[in-house]
Amino acid sequence: MGASTMAEVASAASAGSEAACTYFERDIETMPREQLAALQAQRLRRTVGAAHECVALHRERLDAAGVRPDDIRSVDDVRQLPFTLKSDLRDHYPFGLFARPLAELARLHASSGTTGKPTVVGYTRTDIETWAALMARSFVAAGTRRGDVVHNAYGYGLFTGGLGAHYGAERMGAVVVPMSGGSTEKQIALIMDFGARVLCATPSYALAIAEVADAQGVDLRSSALAVGLFGAEPWSDAMRTEIEARLPIRAVDIYGLSEIMGPGVACECECRAGLHGWEDHFLFEVIDPDSGAAVPEGQPGELVITTLTKEALPMLRYRTRDMTRVTTAPCDCGRTHLRILRITGRNDDMLIIRGVNLYPSQVEAVLVGQPRIAPHYQLVVDRRGSLDHVTIEAEVLPGVAAEDYDAIARAVAHHVKSLVGISTDVVVKPPGAIPRSQGKAVRVRDLRPKGG
Repeated sequence: MGASTMAEVASAASAGSEAACTYFERDIETMPREQLAALQAQRLRRTVGAAHECVALHRERLDAAGVRPDDIRSVDDVRQLPFTLKSDLRDHYPFGLFARPLAELARLHASSGTTGKPTVVGYTRTDIETWAALMARSFVAAGTRRGDVVHNAYGYGLFTGGLGAHYGAERMGAVVVPMSGGSTEKQIALIMDFGARVLCATPSYALAIAEVADAQGVDLRSSALAVGLFGAEPWSDAMRTEIEARLPIRAVDIYGLSEIMGPGVACECECRAGLHGWEDHFLFEVIDPDSGAAVPEGQPGELVITTLTKEALPMLRYRTRDMTRVTTAPCDCGRTHLRILRITGRNDDMLIIRGVNLYPSQVEAVLVGQPRIAPHYQLVVDRRGSLDHVTIEAEVLPGVAAEDYDAIARAVAHHVKSLVGISTDVVVKPPGAIPRSQGKAVRVRDLRPKGG
């Protein structure tokens, strides 16, 4: 996701100041920050107590750090707590980090497990209700209104996106079309026939829908679509511009991760000046990813989240690996909850190419909007000698002559070198050659030797 400067955030907030300030839970969403901090401290102490009492891993680590639940008196005391990593979930597969017996849970979700055992997350009935309320809060903040038809193209099943969006939209009074992913032609027909005003999907799949509609001769710009809630993968501001050029919507960023809750941990409001992190349920920190020390507000670092109300799976200082910045500056929408300034990429997705740190979203920001280039790409990473090398596979728009491919490749390589600072090979491919995803887009193909 594209990083915004503080000046850009202020400008965006000002531009959105005329947006109707509609809330799902006004008293909570506009709670004074001092009152919010007191609520967080109370809930943090309770969460640490539950984790210490019910989860062996947390108890062992807290005891080793010399931290007792009674030591937690303010939100700043969170820094005394040990970090939790995604590997902890896999190492204690499937239920080793649960604070409640399996029989007391209402639902289980799990990641795809493409890099090993899946990460399993659990929810009590109260957790499900909290999740639905936070998603409802996010829908309303994004511009969804009671009675809107919400076309939900997030995947249903073990992935948290589909059911998270479904329950939240129903909770705030919308009419849900539980489409899930795939069958793109049918998606387009139902968007048109049912009069969907809101589209939920990954940003890459939203573009795929627009592309197929164009090929079918269907003008989605004549549809009722007006709002898009896009998440589950990093995406740039350039991608937002491209989506809004192809679809008649205001594209809104929503953030979440299964280990914490699912979608709805944070969401942009109609001002689109950062994603409001719902601080009554989560405690957010930004740390230096190398030292683990806190960084000043507004400075970039790794997002760390502590759950404050999660019953089944309390998470203490979970390292998300997502790189971002936060601000507590007032937002024109009236919400007081801090804002996360669009995720720039994942720390563990970062590539180091000849000493230069590279996130796929940086390449995306260069590619999207380039003349004759479609918003579909992959980075192929291999090793040449002792150095890692990146080849950019980019796709042209329909109608571009094959004899122009070499010139386009040279132009792309030049722009990437100028704006990102690395030299790459660029392979230009014909329309449709880059694989489309119905869920999270696969942006990197890593061909480097394993273990090397």
